[in-house]
Amino acid sequence: MKAPLLISLAVAGQVTSSYAMDIQGSIGIEQRSFISNAQFPEQGNHQTSLTIEPELYWSWNDQQDAFIFTPYARLDSLDNERSHWDIQQAKWVHLQDSWEFELGIGIVYWGVTESQYLVDIINQTDQVETVNGDRKLGQPMAHLSLIRDWGVIDAFILPGFRERTFAGKKGRLRTPWVVDTDAARYQSSAKQKHVDWALRWSHSFDQWDIGVAGFKGTDRTPILQPSANATLQPYYQQMWQLSTDVQATFNEWLWKLEALHKEEQEQSYRALVAGFEYTLVGLAQTRYDLGLLLEYNWDQRGLDAPTPYQNDLFIGSRLAFNDEDGSSLLIGLARDLEQMSYSGRLQGSTRFGQHWRLNIDAWLFHSNVDTDPLYALRKDDHISVQLAYYF
Repeated sequence: MKAPLLISLAVAGQVTSSYAMDIQGSIGIEQRSFISNAQFPEQGNHQTSLTIEPELYWSWNDQQDAFIFTPYARLDSLDNERSHWDIQQAKWVHLQDSWEFELGIGIVYWGVTESQYLVDIINQTDQVETVNGDRKLGQPMAHLSLIRDWGVIDAFILPGFRERTFAGKKGRLRTPWVVDTDAARYQSSAKQKHVDWALRWSHSFDQWDIGVAGFKGTDRTPILQPSANATLQPYYQQMWQLSTDVQATFNEWLWKLEALHKEEQEQSYRALVAGFEYTLVGLAQTRYDLGLLLEYNWDQRGLDAPTPYQNDLFIGSRLAFNDEDGSSLLIGLARDLEQMSYSGRLQGSTRFGQHWRLNIDAWLFHSNVDTDPLYALRKDDHISVQLAYYF
């Protein structure tokens, strides 16, 4: 009986060595408190929420194949629309020396600037999560990357559209009229089943990182149209855009550019973000690094643009503590050069021990012009504190 037992153990050892599985993630609690009283009686000044985001990573075939599964959920005390769940990733990944392939649900980020995510188009914005739109919804996709000496070609087929999330009636950081997400309309008769596609070339050489992309499909940003029942109805157009993102590193200087040309149903326009980050390394002979940021935002639509970044200057600083806890602090102010409105932000993060991380976000808004997109947020100054446990 000993020989068969040894053979079985050897086979089991070989099978185990060819597979690898890892489960990690985070559980957090967030407290968001608003400085000013709410604009509407049904809104509150405080909201508490719980979040969970586990991740399963399973690889085989000497790590040439992997399956990644990342669900996400938030339970909010104030806003039913902010209580939601999403599958961030559920994809099979296959790796080769000269190409990679992904199939399933994933998240792709494009862009290099700090003040806004101008050219980022693959995933829909999860707007109930953060103010600046850096949280996205998982997107069904087939993604092929061809890796060559002259650059990387990324081709995407995107079957299925994700609608943007909006705060509910009791939620803060919303428009005066509630957005009725159940009444969304589409230019395409295929609606959410429309198949989008995207193609991007990127290359890094010397001090330069360059990307050029094309996208055709359903616009991720809806037009909010008034309806008969005193709500706003999202309308999703078909569009195509050409975009570029460029980053150049010259010693302490980091130069950044994002630009696009976009064709929609009834208009076409151009927009760009350009600026720099200059880093003072070893500030005052310490271990701290201080980055000074300056970016200019321009949109050809001018005051008709639904975004606050149509003629704005962003000034900020980023402090890296360079400690074991990965502590950092970002302070920024975006100023409209025409309407004199502004938004200010403070974002800080640090780690406690091996498992705990503290994140702090604070936002200020000011506008006296009722046609300004920031006008609806003028009473939504707030501070958000999140404590997360990573496992």
